[in-house]
Amino acid sequence: MSRAHEAGTMHADQGHRGPAWLRAPEDVNAIVPALWPRNVAKDGNGELTVAGLRVKQLAEEFGTPLYVVDEQDLRSRCREFIEGFAGWDVYYAGKAFLCVEVAKWIEQEGLGLDVCSGGELAVALKAEFPPERITFHGNNKSENELARAIDAGIGRIVVDSFDEIARIAKLATDRNTTARVLVRVTVGVEAHTHEYIATAHEDQKFGFSLAGGHAHDAVERVLKEPSLELRGLHSHIGSQIYDTSGFEVAAKRVVGLFTEIRDTHGITLPELCLGGGFGIAYTTQDDPQPPSKLAQGMNDIVEHECKAYGVEKPRMSIEPGRAIAGPAVFTLYEVGTVKPVELDAGASRNYVAVDGGMSDNVRTALYDAEFSCTLASRKSDAQPTLSRVVGKHCESGDILVKDEFLPADVTPGDLLAVPATGAYCRSLASTYNHVPKPAIVAVDNNQARVIVRRETEEDLLRLDVW
Repeated sequence: MSRAHEAGTMHADQGHRGPAWLRAPEDVNAIVPALWPRNVAKDGNGELTVAGLRVKQLAEEFGTPLYVVDEQDLRSRCREFIEGFAGWDVYYAGKAFLCVEVAKWIEQEGLGLDVCSGGELAVALKAEFPPERITFHGNNKSENELARAIDAGIGRIVVDSFDEIARIAKLATDRNTTARVLVRVTVGVEAHTHEYIATAHEDQKFGFSLAGGHAHDAVERVLKEPSLELRGLHSHIGSQIYDTSGFEVAAKRVVGLFTEIRDTHGITLPELCLGGGFGIAYTTQDDPQPPSKLAQGMNDIVEHECKAYGVEKPRMSIEPGRAIAGPAVFTLYEVGTVKPVELDAGASRNYVAVDGGMSDNVRTALYDAEFSCTLASRKSDAQPTLSRVVGKHCESGDILVKDEFLPADVTPGDLLAVPATGAYCRSLASTYNHVPKPAIVAVDNNQARVIVRRETEEDLLRLDVW
C-alpha cells in the first residue's frame, strides 16, 4: 500500500497513471447508474436530468454550486430499510444530512431520528418530529442540551461517559422524571475503514470499553440511579462498511455483555442497537449491499449469538444515515478554469476548477475520499482525459475529485456534477475563505423547490460586531 500524498495519487509512489481501479470509459458521456440518484439520467443532448428537470434549468434558477436532492430516491431508500429490516427499529442518522424538510420526510416514512447535538435536536423539534422516536447521541452533551432533550421527552439518550450518567440522573431527578438510556459499548472491533470513521476500536473517544471493564461499571452505575431506566446497549463499529463481518464480532461481544447483565443483576435488557455505517458507491470500485441483504446477514448473526448465549433476542435497531442520504444527492458546479499540468514521465492531467470546493465537500481533503463526476451540461465528442476537479479556495488540498476521466474539451461555463454527495458534504460544509454555503434544492416530479436557501455575504457578516 502506498502512502497518500496531499497532492494526489500521481505524486505517490505507485508508479502508474492514476489509481489502479480507474479505467478510461468507452463513452465519456455515459454515467454509471449505481453512483447516481435513481431519477437521474442523460438526455439525447448529453445533459443531465433529475426527475424530469434539466440541470441547466436548475443552475439558471438557483445558481451554483447547488446540492440537488432527488426526493423520491431518498424516500425510497427509507422504505427499503424499513422493509428490509422488518421487526427492527430504523433510526435515520441525522448527522449525515439534515434540515427541517428532510426531517419531515424521515418522519413521514416511519423512521426514528438519531441526533447528536443541540442543533440537530433543534432541527428535529422544529420539524415537529415525535420526540419519543428521537435518540440523542454524542460524547460530550452539555447540561443545557440534555435538559432540553429530557424536557422534550425524547425516547432514548445514549450515554457515553460516567460524567454524563451523573449529569442525566441529576437532571431527571430535578424534573421528577425518568430518562431512558442506552449504554454505548466499545467492543474492540477494528472496522475496515478510514481511521477517523472507525469508532469501535479501543483507542478513541466514544463509548465504554468492554476490555477495560468500563462497560460493566457503566451498566452498574445506571442501574443504581432511580431516575434512569436502562433500556439496553448500543454499539457502532464505524462508517462506510460494505459487509456484515465486523457486526458479527460486535454482536458476539455485546450479546455476551447482555448475558453477564442478566446473570449478575437478574434483568433482561429489552433493546440492542448495532448502529449504522453501511457503505455506498462513490466510484466504480465500491459494491454496497442492499438493505435486505444486510438485514438477512445481521439477523442471522444476532439470532446465532443469542442462541449460543441462551438469551432472548432483544428488540433490535440500526442507524443508517449515509446509505439513505448519500446516493440521493449530487452537487452541481460551474467550471471556471481549465489548466493542463505536465507531470513526470510524459504524463499530464487537466486541473478543472469549479465554483465550489472544500467548503461544500471537505471529504476528499479530510478522509482522502474518492468521488466521480460527469460533464453535465452537454454531450462531447472529445477524447477522455485524466482530470482532477478542484475548488476555488486558497488551499492546495482543495480537491473535490482526485482522478476522473472527463472530455478533453471541458471549458469554462460547462456544468459538472458530482454524485453521492448527500452524506456529510453539507453537514461538514464551512465558510472557508468566506465563501457562502450552497443552497439545497429538492426535485420531485418535474418540480424543484429550495429547502435550504443559499447563504449570502450578508449572512456571513451578520455575526460581526463593529
